[in-house]
Amino acid sequence: MLVAMSEGDEGKKKRKLRTLTGLSIDEFRHPLDQRATDALKKVPGLDKLLAKILEIGFERIFYIDNVASNLRVTPKMFPRLHRSLTWATKILNVPEPEMYVEVDPVPNAFTYGHTKPFICLTTGLIDMLSDEELFFVIGHEVGHIKADHVLYGTMARNIAALVELVGTLTLGIGSLLGVGLWFALLEWYRCAELTADRAALLCVQDIEPARDTFMKLAGGTTRLAVEMDREEFLRQVREYEDVDRSALDKAYKILLTIPRTHPFAMQRAKELDAWFTFGYPELMAMHP
Repeated sequence: MLVAMSEGDEGKKKRKLRTLTGLSIDEFRHPLDQRATDALKKVPGLDKLLAKILEIGFERIFYIDNVASNLRVTPKMFPRLHRSLTWATKILNVPEPEMYVEVDPVPNAFTYGHTKPFICLTTGLIDMLSDEELFFVIGHEVGHIKADHVLYGTMARNIAALVELVGTLTLGIGSLLGVGLWFALLEWYRCAELTADRAALLCVQDIEPARDTFMKLAGGTTRLAVEMDREEFLRQVREYEDVDRSALDKAYKILLTIPRTHPFAMQRAKELDAWFTFGYPELMAMHP
């Protein structure tokens, strides 16, 4: 049993978190993630090709640049962040990865690497979120490691540059072939995010930090944080559900989604709320 700090109380109020011994990714993987992953694995040799591309170039470059530029989170450097990382890895049964803080005003978090994954949080994200919301994000990133998302995820974030490089070397022919893989990886990435959100919920074990995180990612501002209203956000989530009643609205949703690496914040909130009601209680009952 772990003890977590509640939001905004700087340790004055405690609540208990349960470690989920024997937790399997199959217990909480989102069906869309499973379907998209199965589709990619049907491409002959894709896993080996992507792994080799990372091993001979991308992975080492990313790691060296990260170590040289960013601050590593340790028990003495950003200890609150480190405690959240420790809790997340214990709850999800994942070896503790390295984690870094990057100076970037854009709120973001990502996990890089294949043989040695590491997590990076931007200062923009840290400044915008509370401790418990950051715990949700860290749990999300650890969830990517738990679900073995890091290989495809790293390539999905960098496929545009790779396609451009291959296109240059092959007089444009490689670009035509790579576009299909580009869209397939982005589709997979959006689906994988839904699984990682479930992992994050399993870490914080409370739906409110999840909702607040999505609300802030949609339009959060530190200066106006006290004026944000959770009920208004949930009302907007419900409005999003009603948008695709017509065929034209559904088509617009598809067109807007294709180039994105992440689902819309409203969609993520809707999907996680549904799982919190129908799947989460059953899973937690299996791990008393």
